[in-house]
Amino acid sequence: MSRYFSDASFKFLRSLARNNNREWFHEHKAAYESHVRGPFLRLLTDLQPALAQISPHYRSEPKNVGGSLFRIHRDTRFANDKAPYKSWQGARLFHERKRQVEAPSFYIHLQGGECFIASGVWHPEPDSLRKIRHFVLDNPGSWKAAAHDPKFRKRYDLDDSEMLTRAPRGFPADFEFAEDLRRKNFVALRSIDDETMTGPRLLKTLEKDLAGLAPFTDYLCAALDLEF
Repeated sequence: MSRYFSDASFKFLRSLARNNNREWFHEHKAAYESHVRGPFLRLLTDLQPALAQISPHYRSEPKNVGGSLFRIHRDTRFANDKAPYKSWQGARLFHERKRQVEAPSFYIHLQGGECFIASGVWHPEPDSLRKIRHFVLDNPGSWKAAAHDPKFRKRYDLDDSEMLTRAPRGFPADFEFAEDLRRKNFVALRSIDDETMTGPRLLKTLEKDLAGLAPFTDYLCAALDLEF
């Protein structure tokens, strides 16, 4: 069984958080390549067979630029915090039509003590959010199966970090899943401990999670008129 990340991966990201400037990053870029980007690109390659079995429409692209791996550089144009780098590394396994329409993604997050895998739509555009809410309203039975199955909820949480105070206007307050209609993000996620992230079973763990998150992702694709 292959290992990808190590304590050195977390050490680099913690050091970057403390020394978030271009000079330090360029001096330590070899460590970034060896312990963070390189292993993540290998992982993305090794996830391709399992992802293809789950859906022919999703991609895990191990490219330095323009693929699944997010850039370590922050977009600081409109941010008060001008630190140039993220203190984590993330990757998105994306729908083949993501450049044409908004689509759910699988997401893997590397950060000491805060690693997780997730799936869904984060901060969707208003039209996408409206489509999802109406789809839940019109298809409550399949939503219950996709998002509230006991086995699913035992392993995954639904993100409730951003919620409306009440059901959105035009939606019934007494609907069985009115609480879900209040969500601003439709995301399911599970924390991964550092030992698993640096251990030999990471690939098998993520393959299991991609399969476990697939019905939830499939439902959101249907809500947005996408193939799964």
